[in-house]
Amino acid sequence: MNRAAVAVVATVGLFALIQLGSLALVKPFIDAGYQTVEDPSDPTNSLLYIGAILVATAVMLAAMKFGVDRLLQGLIVFASVFLAFYVFTIVVPPIVFVAGINVPAVVAALALGVGLLVYPEWYVIDTAGIIMGAGAAGLFGISFGPLPALVLLVVLAVYDAISVYGTEHMLTLASGVMDLRLPVVLVIPLTLSYSFLAETGPETLDSGEDREALADGDEGDETDAPDKPDDPFARDAFFIGLGDAVIPTVLVASVAVFRPGDAALLDVPGIAITVPALGAMVGTLCGLIALLWMVMKGRAHAGLPLLNSGAITGYLIGAMAAGIALVDAFGLAPYV
Repeated sequence: MNRAAVAVVATVGLFALIQLGSLALVKPFIDAGYQTVEDPSDPTNSLLYIGAILVATAVMLAAMKFGVDRLLQGLIVFASVFLAFYVFTIVVPPIVFVAGINVPAVVAALALGVGLLVYPEWYVIDTAGIIMGAGAAGLFGISFGPLPALVLLVVLAVYDAISVYGTEHMLTLASGVMDLRLPVVLVIPLTLSYSFLAETGPETLDSGEDREALADGDEGDETDAPDKPDDPFARDAFFIGLGDAVIPTVLVASVAVFRPGDAALLDVPGIAITVPALGAMVGTLCGLIALLWMVMKGRAHAGLPLLNSGAITGYLIGAMAAGIALVDAFGLAPYV
């Protein structure tokens, strides 16, 4: 029970850090011109991103199948450095500029990449995960209005359930990324002596890549490994996919930025937050606690159905509390 309590508190804390980080970044991202689409209210924006996820998943599986997983490692570390650079350009003072580039931000991002390649211990992975998660959620949050964000969350929740309970192809992906020590999971040590570098394999995972709840520690169906412990917290570490934190946080960031119904910003220093955004945050964390409770029963579960449902429910409750009409909350006013 002590290990379970540590895992729950630490996981909730990591999710909250990513959520708060994204809310601190959204305004500076907008001011820096990082919004990537012309019309953030266009729901096809999320459909293009979903298509990109499917293609990326297929490429990653193919890379593992044909033995070029080191190339995959390089691509993901490059993506980590790229996202970290966006964040560091905001948080690292521009002491030195060369050709309009914040040199200290470049150095910090490259240092993170080197750490991931040379010494991917759990605290390096988690540090990268918090930076990447906040940066990714912030970037997508300023590019997706409420309607595209809601479409994204609903479709990915369905896809997550299919890939975990149906095709199970994410299990294969999980095995590969664990072997490569990639920053697509958040690692919560349950013992003082734990080392991610000494992790022997993906037997402590339940489902795959950066969008799954890698939470309960099973590589496959329980009937395939009857000798595994029933208690997922009997091991030395607990894992959950980074995407499980990022995807619902996109909605949090989106409704904080676009403020459907002209919801008032709360007086919180350093972050942009409204009552609907706060509702989405609380809903996500409630969904996370429900997910962890289910995981404690020893079964593997997809994360996004619970997390995204929690985020959407919390957002709608917050919108109603702020007196926002549902047609505005869903971003449907331009279409009715």
